[in-house]
Amino acid sequence: MTPQSTTTTAAAAPQRMALTVGPVLYHWSRDTLLHFYADLADSPADTVVLGEAVCARRRELRLDDWLALGRELQAAGKEVVLVAQTLIETEADLRLLERQAEQQGFAVEAGDASALQLLAGRVPLVLGPHLNIYSREALAEHADLGASRWVAPVELALDALALINPPAAPVHTAQGEAITTEAWAFGRLPLAFSARCFTARHHRVGKDDCGYPCLSDPDGLLLASTEGQPFLVLNGTQTQSAAVQNLIGDAAALRAAGVSRLRLSPCASGFSQVLRDFDAVMNHGRPATGCADAWLGQGVPGPFSNGFSRRLPGMAWSAA
Repeated sequence: MTPQSTTTTAAAAPQRMALTVGPVLYHWSRDTLLHFYADLADSPADTVVLGEAVCARRRELRLDDWLALGRELQAAGKEVVLVAQTLIETEADLRLLERQAEQQGFAVEAGDASALQLLAGRVPLVLGPHLNIYSREALAEHADLGASRWVAPVELALDALALINPPAAPVHTAQGEAITTEAWAFGRLPLAFSARCFTARHHRVGKDDCGYPCLSDPDGLLLASTEGQPFLVLNGTQTQSAAVQNLIGDAAALRAAGVSRLRLSPCASGFSQVLRDFDAVMNHGRPATGCADAWLGQGVPGPFSNGFSRRLPGMAWSAA
């Protein structure tokens, strides 16, 4: 009798978790920005988001500079997305947005609903994390504008993402393409924007003639509570969490929620190691144990948090 042959099938490797480097949210010098993006050309980043999202007065790089940087990064194999300013307040802001809509070769990330109608149908559209998309119906409505990617609001839990854009039944664009879900996986969380510049107010200078004191705060201006605990960060017109969202230990939960892209928000020190570690953990099976502690030793700001992702208070942190 011929023995039965047996075959084994190797488990399929999980799909690559794409890594997006978000826009630099702080005011860095021109040289610092150029060096930062030169380093990204050789990094594991899949996508780089370029431009000024926070303050129209930060002009270390102009749109032509961003476009030139974008072409260099594209030549290095990166996908490049331009970011629209989050608060559109003036005619000059509108003109800049119009120029972004007229350019060719890059997608544009809408920072606010005010940008959607101007961008829709003119450029590949990415839905930024500040848009109010909290239901499947809302995501479907935005998909009809031609958006192919959704950066989920930073305070949404992962199980909520799975309900809004479930991996087994994702929202589709009018062209039949599934909307991609991107989650904020690293960086201080942007909580609010205001027409008032809180950094200028802190330094007792006018917003329109501030002298750029935020250049002295490459990771924002940290505020503490009356008990001395880190609480918020002032970043010009933006208010951020003091805690740094860190989902490097949540690979399984992210995949289960249908997340296929992770947003890593730049910080002034240690970011290249953060990027390498996320790639190693998410895409090459390395354990996340010890990464967070090592980052603190390289100057990455802390403390870390992952509470929002787990339906806990946002400042909560669990390394498990």
